[in-house]
Amino acid sequence: MHPLPSHESLVAELRELRRRGLPGLRHCTRDALRQAAVAAGLCAGPEDEQTGIEELLGAAVRRLAGGRPVRDDDSSDPLARAAAHSFGIFPARRGVPGTDRRKAAAAVYGVTTERFRKSQEHDVLAELAAAVLTVARQAPGRPGDVVREPAADSAVRAVPAVARPARPGAGITVRVCPIEDVRDVDILVSSENTYLEMSKTFRPTVSGALRRAAALRDAQGEIVDDVLSRELGVWLRTHGRRGMPVRPGTVVATSSGALAAQGVRRIHHAAIATPVGDGDRYHVSPAVLGEAVRRSFELARHESEFLSLPMSSICFPLLGSGRGGLPVETVARRLLDAVREELRRDPSWSVLLVTPEEGHARLLTAASSGP
Repeated sequence: MHPLPSHESLVAELRELRRRGLPGLRHCTRDALRQAAVAAGLCAGPEDEQTGIEELLGAAVRRLAGGRPVRDDDSSDPLARAAAHSFGIFPARRGVPGTDRRKAAAAVYGVTTERFRKSQEHDVLAELAAAVLTVARQAPGRPGDVVREPAADSAVRAVPAVARPARPGAGITVRVCPIEDVRDVDILVSSENTYLEMSKTFRPTVSGALRRAAALRDAQGEIVDDVLSRELGVWLRTHGRRGMPVRPGTVVATSSGALAAQGVRRIHHAAIATPVGDGDRYHVSPAVLGEAVRRSFELARHESEFLSLPMSSICFPLLGSGRGGLPVETVARRLLDAVREELRRDPSWSVLLVTPEEGHARLLTAASSGP
């Protein structure tokens, strides 16, 4: 069992991190934060410690908010809002200078920056440190099985992010739109190859579109953090799979990057396409679609419980109907059968099926209304 750091050591490191903000984490003293992230099962070592610490802080801030998403309005606990501003956990605050983040946090309490620095900020640091320890202490099986491995090659990884659908338990809805335009749905599912290598950002694929939409950019629009690809790379290195395929049907979770601003919490990467020949073609077995749906729901339930991150909605594209070459009719039938099975198991979920093609949407609608 991994030991936990002291509350005092966490407060000291959080004070330094508050000044630098999350982008400056690598330049901060972070021994206690790393220790807590390892104890929580959110990182394994130096390669993924930055992602793990950020996920730990996000989970701690949500715990301050009672386990609910943290929004910058009166619906959220002021302590959680101030913490999210202070450390740049709100996406719009991530790269903001420390003085501006402190000013935004002070505004939550309606006090001057100096008053906040001398008073409420001490409470924010102390309570956030306590929440970090609680998250680490309550990890499943402390230090925790954040990674579940039903079989040698089919690890399902829980990695943590942010917003909720308006109508949980609404069943199945079909919508005509690109998946990257979806808003206020907890989980978007991306279609990946079995090497978990995302499409290039310029490609007109689900994977490429989500990678492009989730990337963090500077004021000039240049990508400064290729969030989804980076986090998948960390997962592959951590699990010894770099350059090696995973089993078809494996689902790996990442944060949602810039898509958090649209109310998206998580991206689930479903490895369904096996490269064929020189890698210019892919094979997708129809049976793997049901496996990907099942594992995505399983992972969502695990994340929701472990990270105190209530989730109730998930969005699937027509997995395997692009370069995978499966007929849309086959994909629709397999997806709907698998989704219905999950909704029979837990009807509290709402499922969105999206496609940019109206003809495909009509096909899905007809199929979803059938028995």
